[in-house]
Amino acid sequence: MPYDDTVRELAVAYGVAVDYWDWQGQHVLVPTATMLSVLAALDVDASTPESAQIALAAKLDAAWRRMLPPVLVTRQGWQSTFEVHVPDGRPVEVWVELETGERRGGIEQRDNWNPPRTVDHELVGEATFAIPSDLPLGYHWVHARSGDRLARMSLVVTPRWVGTPARLGDRPRWGLATQLYSVRSADSWGTGDLTDLTDLGVWAGGVHGADYVLVNPLHAAEPMPPMEPSPYLPTTRRFSNPIYLRPERIPEYAGLAPADRASLHALHEQAGDPLSERIDRDVAWSAKRSALRKIFAVPLSAGRRLAFEAYCRREGRGLDDYATWAAIAEVHGADSLAWPGELKHPDLPAVAAFGRQHAEVVEFHRWLQWVLDEQLAATQLELRRAGMGLGVMTDLAVGVHGSGSDAWSLQETYAAGVTVGAPPDPYNQNGQDWQQPPWRPDRLAETGYEPFRRLVAAALRNAGGLRVDHVIGLFRLWWIPRGAGPTEGTYVRYDHEAMIGILALEAHRADAVVVGEDLGTVEPWVRTYLADRGILGTSILWFEMDHAGDGGPLRAERWREWCLASVTTHDLPPTAGYLAGDHVRLRAELGLLTRSVDEELAVDAAERQAWLDELRHVGLLSEQGADVEGTVEALHAYLARTPSRLRCVALTDAVGDRRAQNQPGTIDEYPNWRVPLSGPDGRPILLDEVFTSERAARLCSVFGASVFGASVFGASVLG
Repeated sequence: MPYDDTVRELAVAYGVAVDYWDWQGQHVLVPTATMLSVLAALDVDASTPESAQIALAAKLDAAWRRMLPPVLVTRQGWQSTFEVHVPDGRPVEVWVELETGERRGGIEQRDNWNPPRTVDHELVGEATFAIPSDLPLGYHWVHARSGDRLARMSLVVTPRWVGTPARLGDRPRWGLATQLYSVRSADSWGTGDLTDLTDLGVWAGGVHGADYVLVNPLHAAEPMPPMEPSPYLPTTRRFSNPIYLRPERIPEYAGLAPADRASLHALHEQAGDPLSERIDRDVAWSAKRSALRKIFAVPLSAGRRLAFEAYCRREGRGLDDYATWAAIAEVHGADSLAWPGELKHPDLPAVAAFGRQHAEVVEFHRWLQWVLDEQLAATQLELRRAGMGLGVMTDLAVGVHGSGSDAWSLQETYAAGVTVGAPPDPYNQNGQDWQQPPWRPDRLAETGYEPFRRLVAAALRNAGGLRVDHVIGLFRLWWIPRGAGPTEGTYVRYDHEAMIGILALEAHRADAVVVGEDLGTVEPWVRTYLADRGILGTSILWFEMDHAGDGGPLRAERWREWCLASVTTHDLPPTAGYLAGDHVRLRAELGLLTRSVDEELAVDAAERQAWLDELRHVGLLSEQGADVEGTVEALHAYLARTPSRLRCVALTDAVGDRRAQNQPGTIDEYPNWRVPLSGPDGRPILLDEVFTSERAARLCSVFGASVFGASVFGASVLG
């Protein structure tokens, strides 16, 4: 077989794409060099014809070398099968151990006509068994015994359907979306926090009938400045960022000595002006961290000590590793790749010694996560008490920082020598490199998907919903070899049945909704698959065009039912800015266009005009048009005509903000993730002003009226 053909066959065997269709409908063949680099990241040596042949033969024999596969993820009611490999002719006993400890026998054997195979000088036979269809949901084990040989396989039984919690009923619900760090009150410590989120949610739910507040990922960042501003490039996805704590809400604050309490007031002043033009996390966190250290020094009561210890036991090794990483980062910096060799792996003896020598700092980081968990739980409770059906909807980032806590503590699960990104698409025509290491599909399977299980469970523990950023990454990810550009990558496939199934199982256990961000380049069958599993998609008004028809706006009645629908998203300007074409001019200034700015502006203006014409056609905008505020309301009124189960109002739209929170494809060229909530004039505003804003109340009433049964969608009501 020619060398290139062997490499392609090997790539296919490992789920590496050898070709794909780009955003312009062109068929692209992946260069052999790209496939070799991606295979190398999976520890597959195909650098020569001989090594490629050896690797291919080893891959074909891999399943026959083990008695059981590492994991099987199935759906409740399905009778899935799996193969057992034993020395040819040997009998085998198979049984299931449920997560409750109960043993289930009677596993049926099915016909298998595959002939035995010689593997490592031993004749190996294959038998097929069927999982009973009546197993309960959960994480179980399959055991096999043949003579003195024992093996076990992780078995995950997942729900067929998630949908929305029964308490929401069948009518559509609405909520707010916001970047929490940008929403500051007079009492904030330089950035928005969980108390601000609580107050915002009580206002939205208790006053305006909203059912959720969707926030940016709250994942942990670096423990010391400088802190990465992007919430989508965290150091870990399992634990949260203590910058969102409100120190005064920690019970031990009451136990501070008068002098310490006075010093906290001074630190509060140092955290930054709540009306500053730029979010400065480093200043805010430096002040808040000093305050938290003082509160940490207050002894816990006996009951509080028991609660803290129970939390630490529940979180186990994962919390210990994170806290130890954070303690090391305080001494050696947050780039674990630059640490001394003896500290580069959590299992090394020097790491344990470091933890003992810095036990107080490690305990501080454990404590931070505990009080964060308490405040997150309190926020969710208050939002539900205010009448919200879901409460907090949190966001799960697609990956982590390459030298952060997860990449250090779970390093065998991540691929080296590649990063994750996205190929070119209409909005990011140069492609994107997110500088994140991807999970290895093979290593995830070997662990029974435990790292994924734990982070999803953690995300949903204090939330009623979860948005999964770039949910397509649970199906395939764009891997970019180190040193290559975003256009020089290829897709690597993941076991989506396993990952979506686990997502569904954790959502079922939390009685929560899951929203997948399925924008960009998406294979059409993926959206059908997500809908069949009850995972909601994402519909952004500007992108909802009738590609199968006249190419114009997709009529409201034809939108997806099982989706979260909004006018804009955090990767676009607020609607007022989008209507003015700000996003095109900004990308032109930053050199992110592949077409001329005039051509891009013309295309964008035509698309916006098409939507304005559609609003006039359905009677939501008069022929004379409306001012910007009226047009924004009309666009949201259009969402209320769709069958979408969840509708969303960006808080930036509610206050008339124009600046985008993020410009994809940039890092520091634009102040990504550092833009405060501002009014139409660009002046930063406080959360306190939102509560008294007539503009915000009017936009909320567009959905609030439909929720409470009133109709505002008759003949032309706007403009």
